[in-house]
Amino acid sequence: MFTVPVIGLADAKEPKPEFTRKVIEAGGKTVNLCFQCGTCTGSCPSGRQTAFRIRKLVRRAQLGFEEDVLPSEDLWLCTTCFTCYERCPRGVEIVDIVMALRNMAVRQGHMAESHRKVAELISKTGHLVSLRDQDKELRGRLGLEETPPTVFSDPKAQEEVVKIAALCGFDKLVAGGK
Repeated sequence: MFTVPVIGLADAKEPKPEFTRKVIEAGGKTVNLCFQCGTCTGSCPSGRQTAFRIRKLVRRAQLGFEEDVLPSEDLWLCTTCFTCYERCPRGVEIVDIVMALRNMAVRQGHMAESHRKVAELISKTGHLVSLRDQDKELRGRLGLEETPPTVFSDPKAQEEVVKIAALCGFDKLVAGGK
């Protein structure tokens, strides 16, 4: 038999406008313009492939539900394609809101593992992906230098990337630190 859960007043969450103000200050300045029409969610390519619903994430940010938003895996499903922003009838800068929320989440130690791995690779090598032996071989067969003319072929430049990541604390941040 199917039963409907009863939600009492004790289960209701209290809106926390101070969190919404933090989102605005962090770069999500149009968060309160959203009136929940659903155009963003209906347009979202990630939403077609996953359970991601950007409208819910924005609503939770509007209500100040920090504990629902920042540790949420949904926050990392956005591909930042800007389709939602381009179609929003209110001009809500949804990608800016997502980026502000992600920055806030990372500062609290929340980051999707796939994003963390990429960020860690950037802080160590200056690249999003590593250069594998098969990549070098393929480049050679295509008549290219095995190592592209990036930090991969310039140890001094790679040292500088690592140094910058350490100086600004990025390396510790992506390793789960605050």
